[in-house]
Amino acid sequence: MNVHPAFYLKLLLLLIATTAAAQQPAKAADPQRTVIHAGHVLDVHTGHTAANQAIVISGDKIISVGVDEPARAGDKEIDLRTMTVLPGLIDVHTHITMDTNFDPYHELTTTPIKEALIGVRNARTTLQAGFTTVRNVGASGYADVALRDDINAGNLEGPHMQVSGPALGITGGHCDDNLLPFEYHVVADGVADGVAAVQAKVRQNIKYGADLIKVCATGGVLSKGDDPQASQYTLEEMKAIVADAHRLGRRVAAHAHGAQGAQWASEAGVDSVEHGSYIDDATIAVMKKNGTYLVPTAFLETWLPVYGNLPPFYQQKAKDVSAVAFQNYRKAIKNGVKIALGTDAAVYPHGMNAHELDVYVNELGMTPLAAIQSATLNAADLMGWSDRVGSLEPGKWADIIAVPGDPLADVKILENVPFVMKSGVVYKDEAHKK
Repeated sequence: MNVHPAFYLKLLLLLIATTAAAQQPAKAADPQRTVIHAGHVLDVHTGHTAANQAIVISGDKIISVGVDEPARAGDKEIDLRTMTVLPGLIDVHTHITMDTNFDPYHELTTTPIKEALIGVRNARTTLQAGFTTVRNVGASGYADVALRDDINAGNLEGPHMQVSGPALGITGGHCDDNLLPFEYHVVADGVADGVAAVQAKVRQNIKYGADLIKVCATGGVLSKGDDPQASQYTLEEMKAIVADAHRLGRRVAAHAHGAQGAQWASEAGVDSVEHGSYIDDATIAVMKKNGTYLVPTAFLETWLPVYGNLPPFYQQKAKDVSAVAFQNYRKAIKNGVKIALGTDAAVYPHGMNAHELDVYVNELGMTPLAAIQSATLNAADLMGWSDRVGSLEPGKWADIIAVPGDPLADVKILENVPFVMKSGVVYKDEAHKK
């Protein structure tokens, strides 16, 4: 019997199609839905608190927020009907790979590997405190990059992280290592001087995994031999840093206590000024004009001089900075400078991050809603993550905390958060402990 060649071609194609279909993996089942039944949900945009709400979650994202209704068959249900629910908090200035120990010998013997191990503990503590997202601004040897990656891989508990790797600084400046004498020739990872060198350092940090660039624009408190009021990088150097970082899709945070350094940082185009202790009227005006965020790190101003157990060469600087910072922060807030919550956690113990909110309200004159917005909407905007975090809305990560009571009536209740969910996974639930 003669068979036309086209028959064999059709048979071959049918065989290939059948084999391919057999090799296709089965369609994955839709992720289980989780329904949170909330007594109240705080809308951080408006300050409105809606009663009897349901937050529906699929996988790691919120799919709806609305009036409570019966769950579907197969839904996982979480009863928070006695609680106020709000988005997970954000801290844009942490040092998760560092601990609260200012003994110079301890500083000298803390290696990048040890930093990463310290970070494992601190990341969990921070998440348990209700801070589901952080920026880590400064770590030796890219320890924070490794920590971020292991958290993202699901190997460790911790918040979502943006990390900077080593902070950029001048020779002998706040971000150099000045505790050993000349013969040891010790230079910190991020030290670079001159336009070409700082450009290379920005590119190197990005090469090794940095999400943002941290730059030391002035001297600091916890560093030997420098003045917090003195500018360190020049305006030209900072412009070069910002130009490269922004072109390569990274934002820039500038450590700056002194007024001139903070003003130069804003003029250079940085996204945030960290600390800003000595900012004056001219600096405030420039920051307001340029839309530069201020990250006040205010709680440490009261904690550090009392509880810091500082060496003498740090102690006086801490007292001097604390004496002036609050009046300048109040002036910046009054004049409309944008505020994002940052704590400098590690300067005081990790897990105390929400104490910053109490200072904003009861010392700096912010409303409770504005303080909470600094740790949600504003912080998300500064990070460039407004589409992911900062509010409870469909499509955003299911980063959710709950507290008993009304945080708009008493923001201090956020210092003890009994329920924490990150990306749809519950990491803390003291609300249902018997």
